[in-house]
Formats: sequence, C-alpha cells, structure tokens
Amino acid sequence: MREFLIRILINAVAIAVTALLIPNIHIANNDVSTLLIVGLIFGVVNSLLKPLLILLTCPAVLLSLGLFIFVINGLMLMFTDSLAGDRLIIEGGIFTAILGGMVMAAVSIVLEGVLKLDDSSERAQAGVIVYRDSGKE
Repeated sequence: MREFLIRILINAVAIAVTALLIPNIHIANNDVSTLLIVGLIFGVVNSLLKPLLILLTCPAVLLSLGLFIFVINGLMLMFTDSLAGDRLIIEGGIFTAILGGMVMAAVSIVLEGVLKLDDSSERAQAGVIVYRDSGKE
C-alpha cells in the first residue's frame, strides 16, 4: 500500500514537471489535489493497460528496438487525458503526448532512483527469486 501511494506521488510530480516543461500540456487549476487525481488515474492506466499494449505490440517494439515504448507511453498519457476530463489537457496530438511520456518517464526514473523504489520486493512477493551479486567472492 505504501509503495502504491509513493507511485501516485511520483506520477503527480512527473505530470507537474511535464506540464511545466511542455507548453501544450496543462493541468487545470495547478492544484495539488488535481495532480494527485491525475497521478492516480495515470497509475491505474499504466498498471492495467500498458502491459497488455506492450504484449499486443511486441513485434513493433522489437522491430523498433524498443523505441515503440515511447509511443505506448504517449498513448497512456492521452488515455489518461480522456479519463481525467478537464483536469489534464494535452493539445497538439500524439506527438505532444509522446514527448510528454518521455519527460514523465525520465522524471519517474530519477524519482524512483532517489527514493530507492524498485520492483524487487514486488517480484519477491510474486514468488520470483531475485539474486543480487554483491561483488564479493
């Protein structure tokens, strides 16, 4: 539960930074509660739809050497825009959303690294064994 709340906060900060850097992406009222709601919507969309889209578009991801993931991130941002109503506004179409998805991914990676948030605990709960090489022999 704690990690879920942290991920919502990371999404909210990433959306706020994206709205600051990209002129065609806007947050209504620039309000913290609006950012948290949009972060929650984006988190749910990412956790439910993104794995399915990656699976369905696996050939495109492989042929583009992974660059198609940026298109999927943009689609997730556009879908969040449609679900969030007037809270998130993306003007300029898919290219703006792809650029926004790139900025959000970069901010999320940095924040997850700073907060030392990784998926190893989730993998361990799912029964996947994670081995880490400590460099000592």
